[in-house]
Amino acid sequence: MDPDADTLAAEPVLALVREVMTHRIPFNRVLGIDIVDIAKGRVVLAIPFRPELVGDIQRPALHGGVLSSLIDTAGGAAVWTCIREDDRVSTIDLRIDYLRPARLESLHACAEVLRVGNRVGVVSVRAYHPSSAAETMAEGKGVYSVKRAGDRDR
Repeated sequence: MDPDADTLAAEPVLALVREVMTHRIPFNRVLGIDIVDIAKGRVVLAIPFRPELVGDIQRPALHGGVLSSLIDTAGGAAVWTCIREDDRVSTIDLRIDYLRPARLESLHACAEVLRVGNRVGVVSVRAYHPSSAAETMAEGKGVYSVKRAGDRDR
């Protein structure tokens, strides 16, 4: 088997995930989510800083919902890179551990698929600032339902 065949087969899916995540989902556009890197089983997303994203003006820090939204979106996108274009992904469970306040700067989330089965995908996600990538702001574990195209009619 050709080792590049898996990569070539994934290209249409990766292009679709990029298009949907950055242009077709209105909430992602409101947050300004952009794809920094995408490959089968791994996605890095970014949200640029805007004052509207501040959740604690006393500290100041980004709102926790910004972190959880970015983590959830990255997790779903990562699962989608491992399935077919016409399959769908939705969140079943999401756990977020907030480790430190997110500063008023751009935020990234790196999602890596741990497993994708026939019906469920599991992802580990880390949120961090690119200015200090070794420092984790939050960690997440997501479990996602996979709806196969042929099964949606049943």
